[in-house]
Amino acid sequence: MKNSLVITVLNEEKTIKKLLKSLENQIKKPDETIFVDGGSLDRTFKIIENWKDKFKDLRIKVFLKKRATIAQGRNFGVKKAKGEIIVMTDAGCIPHRDWFKKITDPFEKGEVDIVAGFYRMTGKTVFQECLACYLGILPEKLNLKNFMPSTRSIAFKKEIWERVGGFNEKLERAGEDTLFNYRAKRLGAKFITVPDALVDWEMPKTWREAIKKFYIYAKGDGQVGIWWDPSKKITTHNLKINTIYLRYFLGALFFLGGFFLKFFWLLLFFAFLNYLLWAVFKNYNYVRKILAIFYLPAIQIVSDFSVMTGFLAGLRKRI
Repeated sequence: MKNSLVITVLNEEKTIKKLLKSLENQIKKPDETIFVDGGSLDRTFKIIENWKDKFKDLRIKVFLKKRATIAQGRNFGVKKAKGEIIVMTDAGCIPHRDWFKKITDPFEKGEVDIVAGFYRMTGKTVFQECLACYLGILPEKLNLKNFMPSTRSIAFKKEIWERVGGFNEKLERAGEDTLFNYRAKRLGAKFITVPDALVDWEMPKTWREAIKKFYIYAKGDGQVGIWWDPSKKITTHNLKINTIYLRYFLGALFFLGGFFLKFFWLLLFFAFLNYLLWAVFKNYNYVRKILAIFYLPAIQIVSDFSVMTGFLAGLRKRI
């Protein structure tokens, strides 16, 4: 079976060389490597072009598709691919040396349609370590039965991509892989998770970048509309999003009805304090740094409101 690696990029001048070097160091290399540039305004396209001539064993093909969304870029790359197996990671991720081999091996060994690799969330600061508790799935919390792959680390048969109808191009910036997975599940596609097929995914370095991530991911979830479709099974995402809204709804009811209580403000203060402490207790074991005591509750509040506003924005543009 031939394997094609498809990667979409946009303004990745600062990270693209690290990705290219990691691909060059793979113990098993793809039969072709396809980059789809959505119209970078920096040197991303040029750097890939230069690398193509320098390291011919990667068999790089780079296409410029201006103003393409992520979903459009992915579909364009898959259409151009000659391989029966499509492998994907994202710009900004750094595959481990054995990643490509481990994520494609299952196709040689047995019947499988989609292979879910995994990711290791990285960062040099305590802030980034704390963000990892909220932005992705920690290794300790990985459930092999329910885990749905991300395009950070995924491989699938081109045939199943065709049956699904590709990645939905109505989605703007996120959620296309989630919808792809659920549609494949409904078609009876066979999934397998290979947790040691790893890529490194660096966490945002600033509050602004973090808020943007939370918002964009939640907006994509809202557009996909998984949470409100009764024909689909309850998912982990479903429980999480409903829990966030529920806790603030109950808080609002308590606030509105609390004026009749004698010690209303004191009770409100202790309720809010307990919520912040809960944010620390549930995640501190994964960070174990003093600064995490301050970062974790702050990230909890910021992520809650970013997710709620992003999700509502997505619902307004539900596909």
